[in-house]
Amino acid sequence: MPEYAPLDLPDNPKLVGNITHFARALRRAGLPIGPGRLVDAIQAVAAAGFTEKRDFYWTLHACFVSRPEHRAVFAQLFRLYWRDPRYLEHMMAAMLPAVRGVQEDRGAQAAEKRAAEALLDGAGMPDSQEQEEEQGTEIEIDASLTTSGEEKLKSLDFEQMSTAEMAQAKAILARMTLPIDPTAMRRTQAAATGRIDAARTLRGAMRFGGEIRDLKWKTPKLRYPNLVVLCDISGSMSQYSRVVLHFLHAVSNAKGVGWARVHAFTFGTRLTNITRHLETRDVDAALRAAGAEAQDWEGGTRIGTCIETFNRDWSRRVLGRDAVVLLITDGLDRDDPDTLARQMQRLHLSARRLIWINPLLRWDEFAPKARGIAAMLPHVDSFRAGHSISSLEDLAAVISKRDDVGERDRLMRMIGR
Repeated sequence: MPEYAPLDLPDNPKLVGNITHFARALRRAGLPIGPGRLVDAIQAVAAAGFTEKRDFYWTLHACFVSRPEHRAVFAQLFRLYWRDPRYLEHMMAAMLPAVRGVQEDRGAQAAEKRAAEALLDGAGMPDSQEQEEEQGTEIEIDASLTTSGEEKLKSLDFEQMSTAEMAQAKAILARMTLPIDPTAMRRTQAAATGRIDAARTLRGAMRFGGEIRDLKWKTPKLRYPNLVVLCDISGSMSQYSRVVLHFLHAVSNAKGVGWARVHAFTFGTRLTNITRHLETRDVDAALRAAGAEAQDWEGGTRIGTCIETFNRDWSRRVLGRDAVVLLITDGLDRDDPDTLARQMQRLHLSARRLIWINPLLRWDEFAPKARGIAAMLPHVDSFRAGHSISSLEDLAAVISKRDDVGERDRLMRMIGR
């Protein structure tokens, strides 16, 4: 709930126009608002009045908010649009936090950046351009022999992206899925086709004096595995891990595309369970909470110690149901390589598949020279890159293939194994 401030309205306020612009900003921020809700809001404000600040807030809230995950976005937009006299500075601080003179001491709140982007959308458009759009002027553009900007973006390294490109990349990742094929169980269920269910067939025949009039069929039950993600958030991985966590948030909240449950852990110098935070529908609130709990962002790396903690405290809890483990790290470790190899072997034996995602594979000259990488590599099923959108799309295409090894065998030959 935001803080309230007096509504200093002019003598002749254009209240209907202001509510309309406010509704447009909410729609750009992702709320499903159409003309019907806008008319209801205007009529509700006319009936309820706005002598009380709280009444005005909750009147618009009742008309525009229909889902729990939209409350934070509505609260931030209401604060920025209606009440805060410094709303423009707040928005610019959320959009450009590195600009001196605009950056604020406080951190951005949940959904504040999305609210700022919605309010600033189209800001600064010349009046002539607005008039041309209202008149419906058509502009013909020759797009022959041009390459899709989205395709270029997908092949671009996350570390080389600008702020605008990173925002587009996160939007693409939010639409991506990571589907997995289910596992057939020994238990069966009734079906229209499949194998003959002798028990059900004979029970049905007993109703007709032992005469079999129709056959019953059965098929194996299907079970989806768990997905367990161990994400490195040390200094060398911070840029990649932030983007990957956006992708994991989309996977955690995707319905009907496999995975019994998604468990997520971050590690640098210690292991942190962020599973419950990624289950939050709003991505801004989810990553803000995850970052607050993981206190070792951009610190050192102790992969062996953190995997040992996972094996001791969490493996039996989350590695059931033929879990697939994604290990996202560059493998640059300060721990003893023998301990790291031993803990990786235990993790490998506990999982259905262990897939290592390493952004260093973006370099053609990459070789497993680091002791940590050489200790980890023999104990993974697949070794793949994870530096761009296209590399994550490749992962989604092969994650169900048990015979996929990625670059593992090629790199194993380099170290003589």
